Amino acid sequence: MKIQSILCPTDFSEPSRHAMEHAVALAQWSGARIVPLHVQTPAFATVPALDDPAPHLAPGTQLIAGESPADAIAEFATSSRADLIVIGTHGASGFRHLILGSVTESVLRKVDCPVLTVPPRAQSTAKLPFGHLLCAVDFSASSLKALQLACRWAEEGDARLDILHVVDEPDEHALFVARPYDIHHHPEVYERRVAEHLKRVLPPNTCEHSQLHYRITRGNAEDEILRVAAEGGADVIVMGIGRGNSPIFGSTVNHVVRNARCSVLTVR
Repeated sequence: MKIQSILCPTDFSEPSRHAMEHAVALAQWSGARIVPLHVQTPAFATVPALDDPAPHLAPGTQLIAGESPADAIAEFATSSRADLIVIGTHGASGFRHLILGSVTESVLRKVDCPVLTVPPRAQSTAKLPFGHLLCAVDFSASSLKALQLACRWAEEGDARLDILHVVDEPDEHALFVARPYDIHHHPEVYERRVAEHLKRVLPPNTCEHSQLHYRITRGNAEDEILRVAAEGGADVIVMGIGRGNSPIFGSTVNHVVRNARCSVLTVR
């Protein structure tokens, strides 16, 4: 995927400024242009920072009005043909957090392009440029698409890539994606076959990447992804995300985005 346009929504908060720093770093690496975007909603007309947004706008910032920030961002991303959205998480507190806290998660469900969510500076442990990627694969179509993007970023950035597959029993989690093999009585055989299958679904020539590593763990998928990312010092987690607004489908992604201490790149 060639990144030519990066859309970076901003609400003038510190987390959104931190996300902008990530967008700038990615633009410098990829040669893409950045499109800052601010959505002004009637609901926040009494918030001082949003009464007159002009003083806060950087040159080139697109200012649009909309009842729903997530809908406005998604519509703008489609009309402007953005290749990537970079957006901060937990960009508000108190009453505004109750309203704005779900904006990022709504954007994830509504857009077709990849989204990089960036945690607040105080929580972030990632370094730029990304030197260590963790890609979680459950063999769904979206996770294989995410794997393709992770492989390209790792190769182009000469970064380490850990490919993680979490073995979880069907009754342990509400979301279960069928695995390529149903062997659970012999863990060592199952894990070897999963590793073999992972190699088969890799893009051509990826196996030649010297910093490619496989991780197979057991447990709850969302907890294992966060644990492996934290213990390994990953700079970004790459995951696939499905379509729809179901509270079950996509719940793993939502949990990881809310709790990760590094950036999370979600791919449809």
